[in-house]
Amino acid sequence: MTGYGRAVVTHEGRKINIEVKSLNSKQLDIQSRIAPLFREKEMELRQMVTEAVVRGKVDFALWVEQADLSDASAINMSRAESYYCQMKDLADRLSLPMPDDVLSVLVRLPDVLAHQEETLEDGVWQQVKQGVAEALRQLKDFRRQEGEALERKFCEKVNAIETLMLQLEPYEKGRVEKIRQRITDSLAQLPGVQYDQNRLEQELIYYIEKLDISEEKQRLENHLRYFRETMAGPAGQGKKLGFIAQEMGREINTTGSKSNQAEMQNLVVKMKDELEQIKEQVLNAL
Repeated sequence: MTGYGRAVVTHEGRKINIEVKSLNSKQLDIQSRIAPLFREKEMELRQMVTEAVVRGKVDFALWVEQADLSDASAINMSRAESYYCQMKDLADRLSLPMPDDVLSVLVRLPDVLAHQEETLEDGVWQQVKQGVAEALRQLKDFRRQEGEALERKFCEKVNAIETLMLQLEPYEKGRVEKIRQRITDSLAQLPGVQYDQNRLEQELIYYIEKLDISEEKQRLENHLRYFRETMAGPAGQGKKLGFIAQEMGREINTTGSKSNQAEMQNLVVKMKDELEQIKEQVLNAL
């Protein structure tokens, strides 16, 4: 299920940005980009995301914007001077010219730029934790709104399947007599053929029972009811809804194989179309 959340924490001239995005996925997959100052807290941050998101492909980012240059890298003057003297001495010995831009060469040499080490203060970390919690709250609200829209979509599709199933009944009742009449008419067209009427009735009953869809309709009705009950249950039922949709598909397919009338088959095709839309969207449910 998709979602987005963002929070900003300001501390001593620095703006700390927290951003979390989620996309649909069967499993939990967290991709994190965390500023070096907060790298030691990565496991705790990932745990916060795991508890809030549960499932999905998550992109978590935490970065710092500096308002000043107070923490800029310092130049090691003695090291730079030593490098310069060695370069000049080497150039004189080999009768080579010095580079035109000596400074750009020097700053790329090892240990010329000394990065100041910064420790994470507990006060800053507590503020950042609150910011992460706020971003995750926004993401959950976003996902909750999407889930409510998804629930309405599911109810619409389930109701449509139920309505189409009820529309099968008139054709189901009328086709029994049509099958009987078609078989007797075919037999009547065969000259000189004698048959036992009782045996014919037995064969008709057997044939009609094979085409009966009463059990399939009953099981499909049970699956539709269970689907609604599962949606109304606690969170985290996405996989169960997927399994129920599979069972619904089995009953609809069996109904289609037993439907020997064009009108019934058209209704079955419509049921399959509604069910396919449920299967596509059920992957978005937690």
